[in-house]
Amino acid sequence: MKKKKLAGAFLSLTLAAGVLAGCSGSGSSEKSSGDGDTIKIGVNLELSGGVASYGQSIAEGLELATAEINKEGIDGKKIKLIKVDNKSEASEATSGAIKLTSQDQVAAIVGAATSTNSIAQVQIAQDNKVPVISPSGTSPEITFSKDKLNDYIFRTSFIDPFQGTVAANFATKEIKAKSAAIYIDSASDYSKGLAAAFKEQFEKNGGKIVAEEAYIAKDTDFRSTLTRLKSAKPDFIFLPGYYEEAGLIVKQARETGLDVPFMGGDGWDSPKLVEIAGAKALNNTFITNHYSSGDPDEKIQNFVSAFKAKYKDKSPDAFNALGYDTGYFLADAIKRAGSADSEKIKEALEKTADLELVTGTFTLDEKHNPIKSATILEFKEGKQVFNTKINP
Repeated sequence: MKKKKLAGAFLSLTLAAGVLAGCSGSGSSEKSSGDGDTIKIGVNLELSGGVASYGQSIAEGLELATAEINKEGIDGKKIKLIKVDNKSEASEATSGAIKLTSQDQVAAIVGAATSTNSIAQVQIAQDNKVPVISPSGTSPEITFSKDKLNDYIFRTSFIDPFQGTVAANFATKEIKAKSAAIYIDSASDYSKGLAAAFKEQFEKNGGKIVAEEAYIAKDTDFRSTLTRLKSAKPDFIFLPGYYEEAGLIVKQARETGLDVPFMGGDGWDSPKLVEIAGAKALNNTFITNHYSSGDPDEKIQNFVSAFKAKYKDKSPDAFNALGYDTGYFLADAIKRAGSADSEKIKEALEKTADLELVTGTFTLDEKHNPIKSATILEFKEGKQVFNTKINP
């Protein structure tokens, strides 16, 4: 299929007038999702609470994309974002989805950032037939669970098994680790999903898992567990979790004298990680992520420049990029659907192929997961440094 190029930081996304002749919903079955001049898009994100950094970053990226798209509009219509704060809690994510679908009558929902809060919206989306796009939820169960496709649920990020597999291959092939320990958040689907994939691939590569430990989110003292991990003498420690605990664990690990390489997933990606762990403690640590602002790719550098112009020279992180990509992912589908009707948008999203975005060129698979590359980043004196890019 011919590639659709959203060139020049996607400013040339050509949402030509007339393309969306039926955008206002001429069919009697189409529900209202705008007031005639707008297309209402719900935003259900972690704008406060334990992982607010993710939600706020996604919102920034989405707002930048929306501002660019609205310069030309979609068939003369402007996208209007209607936000709810899920407070980083699953119950609030469910309540937010109910409000957006029933009260605000949105055409689609962007969010949540985490897997748990995304899964909390699935039944609401399915019952109301409103597409939901999780920008960064990586659990496979978001889109496919109990051997069944959640056909109104989509994502912009890659999934946990891919991220865990990439990490295991990196540990084996690049770090040359022969043994590894795994330290997970036992209450997190995200953490458990990455760990399972890592363990399977690492052992398949001939490596040995010498220790498996767990913590619970909000724990603050990890020293006794880290002492046990140190005694197991692993070459490498896989720590799939979120930045608050990961930062403390790495900090306390270094204080304990545990100086082997640590690796996490995109859950580490927050400026607060460096504040919590300290720049030196993070040396010799790695993460799998969705993109790097240091990648020389022209599309990425155009995005970085546009983001810095809007947000006072702030360098965009991966969640900024995923929020931005989600805006264009959805706009591309609305354009091809020729309608702001939720059902038609869902059908267009399913047919997404060869779409060039900041976090990669992706095609949606049969389980609504994008097939695209992963980036490996290394922390050096508190800075994320582009290491390599791994293709599927």
